[in-house]
Amino acid sequence: MQTWSLVSISVLLGVVVRWGVSLNSYSGAGKPPMFGDYEAQRHWQEVTHSLPVQEWYFNTTDNDLNYWGLDYPPLTAYHSLICAHMQIINPEWVELHKSRGYESPKHKLFMRTTVLVADLLIYIPAVVFYCLCLSDGSSKKKVCTLLCFLLYPGLILIDYGHFQYNGVSLGFALWGVLALGLGWDVPGSVAFSLALNYKQMELYHALPFFCYLLGKCAKLGLTGRGLFLLVRIAATVLVTFALCWLPFLSDLNQALQVVRRIFPVARGLFEDKVANTWCSLNVLIKIRSFLSSDSQLYLSLACTLLAVLPSSIRLLTKPTFWQFKLALVNSSLAFFLFSYQVHEKSILLAALPVCLLLNDFPLVAIWFLQASTFSMLPLFLKDGLLVPYVVTSLAFLFFSMYLLSALERSSEEELRLGAYHKMLFFLPKMDLACLVRWKFYICVAVMGCLSVVSVTLAPPTHLPDLFPVLVSTFAFMHFFGTFVYFHIVQFSAPPSKKSHKKND
Repeated sequence: MQTWSLVSISVLLGVVVRWGVSLNSYSGAGKPPMFGDYEAQRHWQEVTHSLPVQEWYFNTTDNDLNYWGLDYPPLTAYHSLICAHMQIINPEWVELHKSRGYESPKHKLFMRTTVLVADLLIYIPAVVFYCLCLSDGSSKKKVCTLLCFLLYPGLILIDYGHFQYNGVSLGFALWGVLALGLGWDVPGSVAFSLALNYKQMELYHALPFFCYLLGKCAKLGLTGRGLFLLVRIAATVLVTFALCWLPFLSDLNQALQVVRRIFPVARGLFEDKVANTWCSLNVLIKIRSFLSSDSQLYLSLACTLLAVLPSSIRLLTKPTFWQFKLALVNSSLAFFLFSYQVHEKSILLAALPVCLLLNDFPLVAIWFLQASTFSMLPLFLKDGLLVPYVVTSLAFLFFSMYLLSALERSSEEELRLGAYHKMLFFLPKMDLACLVRWKFYICVAVMGCLSVVSVTLAPPTHLPDLFPVLVSTFAFMHFFGTFVYFHIVQFSAPPSKKSHKKND
């Protein structure tokens, strides 16, 4: 009973923080003619409510795809339609053409509420059940992990500040992880299929799901129980996709147009100042100036496949839930660091699996989650979200470091640094755990300084993007370091039961 009281308080605190952030500005507020992501979501509600399904993804006189055209899979469109039907309070909010750029306090309240309702129905319950059912440790430790999970500032600032519905796709993905962790492979496949049909970026997590389930089937035997399970999973996935795409399957051109919209290749290798390999490398080598668009696409595809291959093969040959969680981190980071057309907000896809490891690697997870929030600083400043960025980041850092005892649980054994000693055998023996802690202090201080400088100082006139570039490059170094670290952990021996008992 006491555990559920603490869970309720944690959820309530998570909701209060979310609603507090939602009182601030949003993407493109009062900035015509394109506004921002807030207007994009409202416009999709307008389109799905006012036009027949056959026109949702096509450029017509009533649907200008150059003005926030729908470019997500069908489940996003259905969600927009549901939200549109809820706007009976004021039909002007979704009136075709006339509602373009509509802004008002009541409409903002409605839109913010739809995000919170979606979280309460999908994301938050998934977090609660994951922490209670699949986290190690005492009930108190599980509740602490739950609170830190719910207070992750990156997702809160994007969904409740900037304005998106990332909690829906991440929530479905988390339900899939939870189901697989409990041995419910078929329901887990359904949940992840829904995530993939809500946002195509869930492909970041697709290979670990595929390799884990295929490896599990192979382990059971592909001539007996394993084959039966594989057929059930394949049939379930096909049926789920067919139901999601049903309105578009009657005409091949319809289906192909949806695919073209959700996988655009004309936008280039990267946009804005995203903390991935290509944007960071662009500081030294202007890749886009001497490689054609096709060459950029093939280069990023090859690098992404090479980066994700070791982790996937390891999972395929050792399909344990521990390996699955690590592969989710490594796969999502490989896609973020090397794939084509990455947005800064895509780091949330890597942040989710890192949150799953908050109880296993508290210091490393907190470090990464702080860096992921910091990497989106230019976007938050653009949206007028400085105050919520500072408050939520500091609150998360304080609560997570204290509740998860991150510094106390940072010995070489708990940080899994044994492999580093073997690789650095030629150097004098040193206390790597102490070195990691000092690096953490220095990096947090640098992130704080860069945040202050970005707000208070004007960049040189000949280097207008100096601060966003410094932010993205510094964050990239964290992400690449985390990518290497979790690969070493994945290829090391699994954690012993003694180390788990030590943390209880």
